[in-house]
Amino acid sequence: MTTASTILIVDDDPTLLRLLGILLREEGYRVLSAGSAEQALALLAAEKPNLLLTDLRMGGMDGMALFDAVRKTYPMLPVIILTAHGTIPEAVEATRRGVFGFITKPYEAKALLAEVGKALAVDAPVPDCAESQIVTRSPLMQAVLDEARVVAATDASVLILGDTGSGKELLAQTLHDWSPRRDADFVAVNCGAIPEQLLESELFGHVKGSFTGATRDHRGLFQSAEGGTVFLDEIGDMPLPLQVKLLRVLQEREVRPVGATRSVPVDVRIISATHRDLDDEIAGGRFREDLYYRLNVVNLSLPPLAERREDIPLLAQHFLAALAEKYRKKVNGFAGDALDTLLKAAWPGNVRQLFNVVEKCVALSTTPIIPLSLVERALNRPGEDITSFDDARRAFERDYLVQLLKMTAGNVTNAARIAKRNRSDFYTLLNRHQIDPALFKA
Repeated sequence: MTTASTILIVDDDPTLLRLLGILLREEGYRVLSAGSAEQALALLAAEKPNLLLTDLRMGGMDGMALFDAVRKTYPMLPVIILTAHGTIPEAVEATRRGVFGFITKPYEAKALLAEVGKALAVDAPVPDCAESQIVTRSPLMQAVLDEARVVAATDASVLILGDTGSGKELLAQTLHDWSPRRDADFVAVNCGAIPEQLLESELFGHVKGSFTGATRDHRGLFQSAEGGTVFLDEIGDMPLPLQVKLLRVLQEREVRPVGATRSVPVDVRIISATHRDLDDEIAGGRFREDLYYRLNVVNLSLPPLAERREDIPLLAQHFLAALAEKYRKKVNGFAGDALDTLLKAAWPGNVRQLFNVVEKCVALSTTPIIPLSLVERALNRPGEDITSFDDARRAFERDYLVQLLKMTAGNVTNAARIAKRNRSDFYTLLNRHQIDPALFKA
């Protein structure tokens, strides 16, 4: 094990927390400790452990409540629950809800370590895979990537859902790069961008003379991607007659080129994507229900950029570096108020819109630092403020603080300024939620 797996342990008994940490460290694991579920949630926002090991009975939020909160944001993180009060009904209920393991105290060290080993084997990364091109520090986005790593190892058809510009093709490419098919071709086609009369030929090929202008045989994208992946973007725009033929491809694993009398076997993995609500399309008779179930063996849903604002500084700087090189301009950053404006903008066009705004700024910039005026001009619309702290509901207070610390890389002064609070008040809020700003420093 070249890199030690990280285990987050949670217990409100300091002695047991220390002893459990000693046991795990002696086995070579990296251990993070939290004395409460609330502190554990703050740690999860800054770290990415491979396993969560928590007590069941704790003051405040208990172990099952912690599990429920973790499952919403980190659905692939395995959780083992320890308790001295374990009962068979509790164990059955915990297992039914998705807890990996349920161990009663006092526990045997050997049994506990065996359960930890099994949980970490489930969480092990896919070997020999290319790194993702997706730039993120968002827990929501990381949860999607965690699921993508698991499904990438299979041949299951995947349906990617998400708003326009949210990065569906990039996620499809990442799935291919992480899959056993990565050495073969990844072929992408936008089903809404090709006229209906040409789409069948583009997908399935045609033989010479099958229609006017068919002067030679054409293999089609499915045959061209043999052994690899076909990505069908905007599948909701595919005409109904072609949906029938695509269903046959999925069922029979063969295509029949236009004008041909015989079908050709194909070995491809199909990933599709749409911004449409396919349930509505099915109800309206515009999309086949049987095809939907064939395509939607696994679905991955991309969050809009407005729900992953902590990624905006990362993405903006990433795009700026690439575009500065493309345009051969010495531009290396954003002014503080310019970056604040990017953080607060509405972003209806998601990551694609952010890229477009940064490209406009780089193209028009005459200084190394992009000023606020240029960002406002590129946005071409007033910014939309993040909900002010005073208006934020108490239930979201912790998430709000975590988001600010991520945006500012743990800089309390900048975080307090964005929240419109003085430093003293801001530290009081951090202490209330047991959040350590040092966890968020680069």
